[in-house]
Amino acid sequence: MAFPLLAQASSAGPAPLALLPEIFLLAGAVVALITGSFLPRQRQWVSRLIAIAALAASAAAAAFAITEPDRTIYEGAYTVDAGTSAARLIVAVAAALVIALGTDELRGTERESETYALILLASLGTVVLAGTSDLLVLAVAFLLASIPLYALIGINRSRSSAEAALKTYLLGALLGIGLLLGVTVLYGLAGTTTYSRLGQNLGTAPGAAVAVGLTGVLAGLMFKAGAVPGHFWVPDAAQGSGLTGAAFATTVPKIGGFLAAYRLLAALPGTVNWPLLVAVLAALTMTLGNLAAYNQDDPRRLLGWSTVSQAGYLLMPVAVTGQASLALPALMVYLAGYSVSNLAAFAVAGAYPGRRTLNAFQGLAGARPWHAAALTVALLSLVGTPPTAVFLGKLTVFTAAWEGGFWWLTVLAAVNTIISLFYYLRWLAPAFRAARPSTPGAGDFPAQRWAAGTAVAAALLLLIFGVTAGLGWAVIAGPPHG
Repeated sequence: MAFPLLAQASSAGPAPLALLPEIFLLAGAVVALITGSFLPRQRQWVSRLIAIAALAASAAAAAFAITEPDRTIYEGAYTVDAGTSAARLIVAVAAALVIALGTDELRGTERESETYALILLASLGTVVLAGTSDLLVLAVAFLLASIPLYALIGINRSRSSAEAALKTYLLGALLGIGLLLGVTVLYGLAGTTTYSRLGQNLGTAPGAAVAVGLTGVLAGLMFKAGAVPGHFWVPDAAQGSGLTGAAFATTVPKIGGFLAAYRLLAALPGTVNWPLLVAVLAALTMTLGNLAAYNQDDPRRLLGWSTVSQAGYLLMPVAVTGQASLALPALMVYLAGYSVSNLAAFAVAGAYPGRRTLNAFQGLAGARPWHAAALTVALLSLVGTPPTAVFLGKLTVFTAAWEGGFWWLTVLAAVNTIISLFYYLRWLAPAFRAARPSTPGAGDFPAQRWAAGTAVAAALLLLIFGVTAGLGWAVIAGPPHG
């Protein structure tokens, strides 16, 4: 199925079955929470199985929906198309990987079932963000995706996680107010909140007022995406929160944030030069993220700033919404590859929770060659090296930006990609050096089994997707249009 800019099918009215993937996520969160409330601590694994089952059911329903025709439901408030189905699949797979890599950390803790419920609820908010085609649903989805995220970041109640949760909450609240203000302004100008009528009615509205409303909404969505100006919380959350919260916060919310921005911008008239605004945000985000990552010594904080830089690349297809045919498929392919790559890297870091510096991984290749290989695949994928998954994503993203007329952004992104290789190598180089015999225990690498296993599985998934990229692209992008 091809990726349309917006679903052109007319509203089919209330259709609960069209929201089956979302229903599975909500039901799974409720059942996991209630079940965990009645089980002893040593049997909380039942809640984990419930959460995994809900994600699997949601993914299966989403895969089935890909074959259905594009349509809008609930009077045009929600779009069910290939973009929504792809987002559902990516969110389900990413959330399942988060649960898997966090099993060692959560198993037997007093908040295990609550964590699974929060993951499912935040995933639900992310999916609704990706599919909404109404400003009011956008505002509700933003809150649903944000509030569980704050709790996930601070759920282990350490000093560092409390600080990270507070920073995330304050920035989210501030930019969330900006989003609500933008929604109010756009509604006041257009007299409607539905995207299909928003573009028509804003065509005659004052351009300055439309720009104010759009800026407010984009500010909120950039918080979810972890991009400038809403990026400040990301490195603190990556470093200070627990492994589960850090991996989820730096991966899943982006999916909803970028898709929501894409849908809104595709509906707007050309009275405001928003492509240039988004392109500038992309340039600032990727450059700031890469430069800030240079001197990081904590691998998780390094991944936090890497996440910011990746948001800059992901903004490139958003900047050419409606101007390049590759924009949406490139965005979805990049999101899929990035999600698995980032989680694989976090899984390697989480497999060795006591090693919180880059040099602490010295000797990893000799002691745990499979884990070193997984780290190599994950980091090279984040760079965009073939045959990893992100290579196809970067190739299509760069092509879309060039096709949309932003040649300067494409050149800047290529330069940033080369720059990023340096700080990823700062982590890989010690891992492939022999451990120093003078340091007791330096060559001993007792690993958390679930996190390590998830890292290896995710790395294999990256290679499989990268090697079969041609076939995968043909399936995702659909047949060419004449």
